[in-house]
Order: sequence, then C-alpha cells, then structure tokens
Amino acid sequence: MSVIVVAVVLTALLFDFTNGFHDTANAMATSIATGALRPRAAVLLAGALNLIGAFLSVQVAKTISSGLVNEAKITPVVIFGGLIGAILWNLLTWLFSLPSSSSHALFGGLIGATWVFAGPGAVNFSTVVSKVLLPLVLSPIVAGAVALTATYLLYKFTAHREQRGVTKFFRVAQVLSASALALAHGTNDAQKTMGVITLTLITVGLLPVTAGPPLWVIASCGLVIAAGTALGGWRIIQTLGRRISNIQSPQGFVAETSSTAVILTSTHLGFPLSTTQVATGSIFGAGIGRRVGTVQWGTAAKMALAWLFTLPAAAVLGALAARVAATGTTGTAFVAAVAATVALGIFGLSRRRPVTAENVNELPAPARVPAVAEQAA
Repeated sequence: MSVIVVAVVLTALLFDFTNGFHDTANAMATSIATGALRPRAAVLLAGALNLIGAFLSVQVAKTISSGLVNEAKITPVVIFGGLIGAILWNLLTWLFSLPSSSSHALFGGLIGATWVFAGPGAVNFSTVVSKVLLPLVLSPIVAGAVALTATYLLYKFTAHREQRGVTKFFRVAQVLSASALALAHGTNDAQKTMGVITLTLITVGLLPVTAGPPLWVIASCGLVIAAGTALGGWRIIQTLGRRISNIQSPQGFVAETSSTAVILTSTHLGFPLSTTQVATGSIFGAGIGRRVGTVQWGTAAKMALAWLFTLPAAAVLGALAARVAATGTTGTAFVAAVAATVALGIFGLSRRRPVTAENVNELPAPARVPAVAEQAA
C-alpha cells in the first residue's frame, strides 16, 4: 500500500469512530432516559452488539464500494477529502447536540469530493436517488408511522392496567429491544466505512471492482465503531432521550422495536439509510402516538434543518478538502492539519458545557402531561 492509501484507511477508521459515538444515541437514548439501562452499561452493551452486527452482512458495503461513484474516475485523495468533510460535519453537529446523519455526511462528502475532482458524470445519480435520497425521505416517515400506530394501540391496551407493573415490564423489555437495535445499527452503519475502505482498495487496483470488503476491513471497522459507541455520545443521547418527548418505557420499547425492523429490512436490501433518522422518526412517532402535546416541535424543527443541510454541507466541505488535497502531498498535509485543528477547537468548545454519563439525564424533560390527558390519549 502507498502512504496515501494508508492515510485514507486511517482517516476512514477515524470517521468510523466518530460515527460510533455520534450514533450511540440511536440505540440507547430511550433506554437511558427511562432508566431501563444505566448509562455506562448501555453504551458498553451497544458497543459490543455493534461489533457483532458488523459481521452479519456486507450488502450495504457493496452499495458504497461499487455503486455510489465511478471508482475508475477517482483516486484515494478524493476519498480522503470526502472523509474529512464527513468527519468535520459529524463533529459540528455533535457539538450542537444535533442527531444528524453520519451516513449522509459520508455520502455528501464523497459526492462533493468526486464532483469537484472528476465532474458530475463520475457520480452515479441513479444510485444516489434510489438508495440514498429515497430512503432519506421515506425511512423516518415509515418508522414514525409504525411507532405512532403501535404506541397508540399499546396505550389503549394498557390504559386500565396497573401502571407500575406496566412500567416494570417494559423496562425489562427495553433491554431486549435496545440490544436488538444496537445489533441492527452495527449491520448497517459499520458497513459504510467498510465500503469506503473497499472503494479505496479498488481505486488502486488492490481489489477487483466487484469485490466485497476483506475480513481485515470488516474486523477493523467493527472494532472501531464499537469503540466509538462504547465511548458514549452523551450530548446526542441527551437530545434524543430528553429533548424530544417525556419518554416512558412503553414508548421506548415501541420506538426501539420499530427502528430495528426498518434498519434490518434496509440492510437486507442493501440500502445505506440513516439510522439516526430512523431512530428519531420512531421516537417522534411514539411521542405522537401517546399524545401530540408530549412532543417538542421546536426540537423537531432544528433536527429537520440539520437533516436538510447535512448532504450539501458535507459535500461542500468534502469538495474543498479534495480540491486542496489534490494539489499534492503538501495540500494533503495542509488539509489534515486544518481538520485536526478544527477538531481540537470543537472539543475545546464542548468542554464549556460537558455532558457525561453522570448528568445525561439531568436536563429537565418536557412538561409532563396530566395523568387524565394521558389516559384519554
């Protein structure tokens, strides 16, 4: 391998790490919020199951390595630029506690870098539309609709039962549903970095065009995303668990189960969807299904803006990074230095209001709905 290929592989694994701690909330935010799992135990469990999930499928990885862009028209430097754009967007949204999509940050970074280096003809727009944009729009709607319907029926069914027993039952059930969601997350998100590394190896002729990820790529990506997940993205866990809705155990169970079903179906079909958007859609659906007043629509608007800007913003960052990196070794080193400086600056800003396992549930939850209204819902 050349130095640039090694640099791209390491940068891809760095993105994988940010993906892990950025998306820990997808699986564990509701279980932490309801008390079904202790914060540190939750993220360690999620990390272990992410690792297992990484070995269960490679369909999403193949979509990225041989479908998103024309590998014959790009170089490892282009992929490096795209990854830098994705990492910076991940860190920015993490700083502001916004559960944006790591997947769409990656796609945007790669598309922007490829476009500026090889022109729009090097981007397979049919694949982008069918396997990126359509799932982007449909997956949170489908997950939200399933969660809404299931939550409404569940609260109707349990309305006249002893609530302490209901809460106790669903707290136990949430351990299973959160574990299933963490496993599903590993089957989808870990593969995205596998696909990028495989794409890099294809561009330099180390793998044939139709190759899937080698075992060492699968193992390294699984280990790194697991490590990032186990670190705990507490800022976004706080947002999903406390700022969307006053989550109760039945809602958490429904949201996690709905997300798991959508993610596993998409993984089987090779759709690299946003697990963040699926999980968020399910949480909103569960909140609406219980009662519209329990959902914080101001938070929803902020998330929608983040979702809207993720692809184009990461594309711009990726394009700029690729343009500079393509000028040569000096340009690549300059991009790496700037990215490292920005990352350190973001980390420094985050320490002004740290969110940890100890205070992740201290944010005041949305105002509780009176018991009479809840039963009426």
